[in-house]
Amino acid sequence: MKKVVKIEKRGRKVNPNSARQIRLKELELKRANGELKRGRPVNPNSVRQLEIARKIFNKEAGYETRGRNVDPNSARQIRIAELDKKRANGELRRGRPVNPNSARQMRLAELEQKRANGTLRRGRPAKQSDKLDIQHVTISGVDIIAV
Repeated sequence: MKKVVKIEKRGRKVNPNSARQIRLKELELKRANGELKRGRPVNPNSVRQLEIARKIFNKEAGYETRGRNVDPNSARQIRIAELDKKRANGELRRGRPVNPNSARQMRLAELEQKRANGTLRRGRPAKQSDKLDIQHVTISGVDIIAV
């Protein structure tokens, strides 16, 4: 069975000829036409508006910059230019230099040499056991137990 829901209009009745309703209709009409202006009016000759217009023009022209001007003769800019040159030539070395006499580099060189010779044993070394290695040997009829 369907339930019937009765919708009632609540509140007071609206008088369409009241000053408020007339003003609301005018606002709705302006909103639909795009003529509704909200907020404070803009003065096109104010300093801020002229600055905004200048920035927009410069950005469209392609020469709008932000921040301070760069001094090409400063120590930082000279260093950056040198690094860019080295980077372009492939001469830029990064990180700490390798010490070929360090213990790690000696070990790596030894491992590389063993790899090249084919004598490098892979994996972990076998565990040394604490047990005694007992062998039973018979020599010319005599039993010998070797430890």
